[in-house]
Formats: sequence, structure tokens, C-alpha cells
Amino acid sequence: MSTEKPPPPASPATRARESLRSLGSALRTPAGSTQPLLSHAAKPWQRAMPYVIALGFAISLLPSTTSVLMGDYGLDGSWAGALATAQAAPLVLAVTRPLQAWWIIFTADIVGAVILLTSADDLDGRSWPWTPMVVVGYLLLMVCLGLREPRRTLLAVWLATGAAGLVFELISQKHSDGVHLLLFVLTGVILLVTAAVRERGDAQRRLVEQETISEVERAQRTLLEERARIARELHDVVAHHMSVITVQADSAPYRIEGLPDAAHEEFSTIAAAARESLTEMRRLLAVLRSDGSASERTPQPGLSRVQQLVEATVRAGVPAELSLAADLGPVPPSVDLSAYRIIQEALSNVVRHAPEAPTRVSVTGDADWLTVLVVNGPASARTSPLESSGTGHGLIGMRERVRLTGGTLDTGPLPDGGFRVAARLPLATTLDPTAKDPS
Repeated sequence: MSTEKPPPPASPATRARESLRSLGSALRTPAGSTQPLLSHAAKPWQRAMPYVIALGFAISLLPSTTSVLMGDYGLDGSWAGALATAQAAPLVLAVTRPLQAWWIIFTADIVGAVILLTSADDLDGRSWPWTPMVVVGYLLLMVCLGLREPRRTLLAVWLATGAAGLVFELISQKHSDGVHLLLFVLTGVILLVTAAVRERGDAQRRLVEQETISEVERAQRTLLEERARIARELHDVVAHHMSVITVQADSAPYRIEGLPDAAHEEFSTIAAAARESLTEMRRLLAVLRSDGSASERTPQPGLSRVQQLVEATVRAGVPAELSLAADLGPVPPSVDLSAYRIIQEALSNVVRHAPEAPTRVSVTGDADWLTVLVVNGPASARTSPLESSGTGHGLIGMRERVRLTGGTLDTGPLPDGGFRVAARLPLATTLDPTAKDPS
């Protein structure tokens, strides 16, 4: 058991020094971003507004500060011009680097207060240590700081402003008219309000970014789940044919009389290879299947069950009709399954988003292509959709199925408010995702 004693708590003086050191570090560490204020605004005039305002204040304050310092305070022209430039020009810099601009303006304001105290002809009845122009420019600077810097930096700026005013109050209470207290209060209010506005905007942007990321992740997860499901279904389709090959290869020597020994050996090799392929596919299927996927081990549906699908949709309140070509001929199992799934998802979307909308399902084919068309009209005005908006994940699954079979998919709204899903699947199947519709 350790006998070490916990360190004694820090004294108030130590904590005060650490706090002052932290605030001083905040004043020396500007925000990492140097993008102009309102750079995320949607419209160009909004992005240009900070520059226009800052430049307008600088152009206005520069001559007025010079004039007031010379006329009212009797300051020498060279000093008046230098102070006016140092106090007004950095306002333009504050659009991108407000903390650096604060250092320049704050230093110029302190130097100006000292010069006015020592060189001005008469301060009676005039604002000191801060002139009216200093107050106006400083408040604009606080807006820029509040919209960019973190809370600790804003607190340090506010305390530095109050401390400077207090020092000048102690130096000459005779000339001080309380403007330092007014500036201290206004500075705190503006920093508090602008910081709250900035943090709210940052929170909203982070929320939008998170929603975008979440939507991308959901779409990616849906895509991966659909691929796994397709892989399982393809396994079930391919496994059937591999099993038939195995049985035929094993039984061939018994069904065909007079086979030479070489043919016996060849059939045995074929059967062994087919069994090995089935074992590998079942091993892969064990990885792809999740708990509770026993229902997916049932025979996979196809176009022969589309009639039942349409009838179930009609029972759900959607007036749907089916046109299924009688002369489709042999349809590859993967295309047969993909066509059924596309119709299933399209009809599910109609039930969810356009209840009671008249719907037509058409399945036609020629020598090379199978065409699946599901078109629904607008939703009935008497009913409301079960879901007001969709995630688009069903369409992702459709596109993935069509892409993996080498077909094409066209989906989109219709002018009358309905929706159309059209898929063309090759009857000569290929799993090459780069396969194109020759038409």
C-alpha cells in the first residue's frame, strides 16, 4: 500500500499567478484561422461586408481623430496624425487578424492617453483617457474579436481594457471623466453578445457537418449491407448450380456405360473441384450472414412471384396493375432476383410515400435485355404519406444491384408529381460493374 501523501493544495497566490499566466498566454496566442469574418456566408456581398464596414470606419475615423486631437486637445499635428493612423488603420486588419489588430490599437490608445496627459493644452471638459473616436473604433474592434477569438482571449482583452482604465484613473482622477468605466462596460457587453453569436453559428455548422457525415455513413453502411445481401443471394443461386454439377459429375460413371478410365478420373476431378468450391462459398457465407438471417436461407424469389407482390401492394391500398410479358424466356437467376428486388423496393416506396397512388408495373424483355418499369402517379389528396421524407437508401440498393449485373437504372420524379423507376438488366449476365448498355 502506498504511503505517499497527496500534494498540498495550491495557495491562492499561486492560483492567481497561474490564472494571470494563462490569460497572458491567451493574449499571445491568436486563433488559428485567418479567414475573413463571414467567409462562410453564402452570398458575395455578405462576405465583402466586413471589409466594407472596417474600411469605412477607418476612413471616417482617421481624419476625424486627427482633427479632434489637433483642434480640441491642442496636440501637435505630427503626433495627432500618427496616433490617428495607429488607432484607425488596423481596423482593416481586424477582419482577418483581430487579436494582432487589438495589440496595435490598444498600444496606440495607451500611448495616446499618456501623450494627451503630458502634452495637451487643456483636458478640462474633454474625455480622457479615451477620446470619443477611440471608443468608437475600440467597440468595432471588440465585435471582430468576439466573432473570432475563444472565450479566454476575450476575457483577457476585457480585463486588460479595464486594468488600463483603472491605472489611468489612479494616475489622474482630476482629468478622468469616467469614460474608461463606460468603455469597460460596453466592451464586456459586446464581447459577450458576439461570442454567443459566434458559438451558436459554430454549433450550427458542426451540426450540419455531423448530419452530412452521418448521412454519408448511413449511405455507405446501406451500400455495404446491400452488397453483403447480394453476395448471400448470389451464393444461394450459384450453390444450386454447383450442387447440380457435383451430382452430375458423381453420377455420370453410373449413368453412362462404357466410360474409359480417363473419363472416370475427369468426372471425379470435376466433382471434387465443385465440392471444394461449395465449401469455400459456405465458409464465405458464414462470414457474411448475421445472427437472425435464417430467413434468408429460404429459396430466393424471382419474377414468378411478382404477381403476389403486386397483389400484396393492392391489399395495402395502392391501386397497382401488372404487365408481365409471357415470352420472357430463360432469365438468369441473378437477374431474376435483382428484378424482383427492384420491383419490391419501388412498390414499398409507393406505399410509404404515395399511398393510394395509381401504379403500373411492367416487365418486358427481348433477346438481350430485361426491362423493369414501375411508375406511380401523385399521392391521393385524401391521405398523407407514411414517411414525409426518404433517406434514399432504397435507391442505393437498386443502383448497386443494377451495377453488379451490368445494367442501367433511371429514377426520378415525373411532372405530374409521380415517380418513375426504370431498370434494364442484361439477360446475358455479367458481374463486371463496367458493363454498359449498348443502346
